[in-house]
Amino acid sequence: MNTEFTLFDRKFTLIRYPAKHQHKSLQAWDSADELLNEHILTLPELSGSDKPWLILNDDFGALGCLFAEEQPVWVSDSKIAWLSFAENLTANQLPEVEKQDCLTPLPSSPALVVIKIPRTLALLESQLLALRKVVSPETVIVAGAKVKTVTRSVLSLFERLIGPTNTSLAKKKSRLIFCQPDSKVLNREINNPFPTVWPCRLPDGRTVQVANHANVFSRQSLDIGARFLLEHMQVSDHDRLLDLGCGNGVLGLNALSMAPGCKVTFVDESYMAVASAELNVTTNFPEQLQHCRFVASNCLETLLQQPARPTFSKVLCNPPFHQQNTITDHIAWQMFHDAYELLEKGGHLIVVANRHLDYYHTLKRLFGGVTTLASQNKFVIFSAAKR
Repeated sequence: MNTEFTLFDRKFTLIRYPAKHQHKSLQAWDSADELLNEHILTLPELSGSDKPWLILNDDFGALGCLFAEEQPVWVSDSKIAWLSFAENLTANQLPEVEKQDCLTPLPSSPALVVIKIPRTLALLESQLLALRKVVSPETVIVAGAKVKTVTRSVLSLFERLIGPTNTSLAKKKSRLIFCQPDSKVLNREINNPFPTVWPCRLPDGRTVQVANHANVFSRQSLDIGARFLLEHMQVSDHDRLLDLGCGNGVLGLNALSMAPGCKVTFVDESYMAVASAELNVTTNFPEQLQHCRFVASNCLETLLQQPARPTFSKVLCNPPFHQQNTITDHIAWQMFHDAYELLEKGGHLIVVANRHLDYYHTLKRLFGGVTTLASQNKFVIFSAAKR
């Protein structure tokens, strides 16, 4: 496992959080991080500036650690990225850095904006819309990503929202983007489409308005896995239910519609997802908001660390099988293990997943008994009971 990141004469120990689940073939930085760091170190006009630096979408802290002494404002929608960065700062004895989520207003007149291009084009658009309000023609903006991510759509977003844009030559399968803020472009009237809102008809016939901030999974429509699970949910007024990896919270919304007396905790590692779920409960079930909790967490770590752990009768889960751009099963495994820890005896973990994923045997090893509640050609729903 490679955890030693060296650039010029500086060396850092960097991990992907949680380190115990980091695969030996993965590391906490990529060639885009290297290119960005190398380029920023060659910008003499920034030395001695009293204006803030902004770092956006730093996956595991490779950018933030190198420039921690500059006291940048570090912006990310990912709780796992926050935890990775915090652990890497501590491991390298670096000073604390101000962190904020992507919905918090950005500081004005930054000298430098460093952007790691995110997986979703919508999140980039949302961030560029936020930057329009604070950057000036004097702001230096540099972004980086793997070559395959630097698409025409990405470049056109920079051109349309910020100003003239060009790219570097490719190096180690990565490329830099240079954008010059232009006053004419910044002063144009641009509509902000976020959060997007669409109606969702629940199985009981009720239609709810579902709002989605930019980085929410399946932001523009109900994903087919969630739709399948909605049709087979069973909830009672006595349930203490947990919507794990909640996204916009549609599973929890359905629970509140089916059983107004139930209590629902919404958990996701995306701050935008948690904010979307809270907005959707506030909009559609305001009278039940007092019975709901909204938690940003790496799986259920935040709840497990509480002195008085909550317990649940049901956990609903539509687990992801990727972290950033890497396909992995460790997130699903941690979700299942954490759910087991917080379920009451006799409680159930309900999982919807693609049929090709071998979750049945994973759940059977952990829980013992696993029942197939429903299946179709693409998805299957498992129920695992805590004995």
